[in-house]
Amino acid sequence: MGLFDGLMGNASKMDNAKANQEFGLLLAPGEQIEHGYLLIRDGFLFTNKRLILVDRQGMTGSKVEYHSIPYKSVVHFSIETAGTFDLDADLKIWISGNPTPIQKTFNKKVNIYEVQGILAQYVMR
Repeated sequence: MGLFDGLMGNASKMDNAKANQEFGLLLAPGEQIEHGYLLIRDGFLFTNKRLILVDRQGMTGSKVEYHSIPYKSVVHFSIETAGTFDLDADLKIWISGNPTPIQKTFNKKVNIYEVQGILAQYVMR
């Protein structure tokens, strides 16, 4: 992922081994990160048990907030594919009790259909 993509809010796929090493302290026994996507500072992780959002705050990003969302809390989700002039795709996830969706933007390097398929797999268990 280039610096420009990160500044524009675009996500790219993260290596699973690297994600498990970097975020392993967040995991419960028996939990593993199976898919990860990283913004320049923020990211989100699909584990075998939940969705974890990583929100780095402040200028240095040394303060980090981790949001843990059980898959059963996902009410619905949608994707908006890239168009001719809009080269980015969006994923929106609605969580129970919150009318505003979580929205993530992906560049063409990430297959938005693959991402929504992963989310569907976990939500529809």
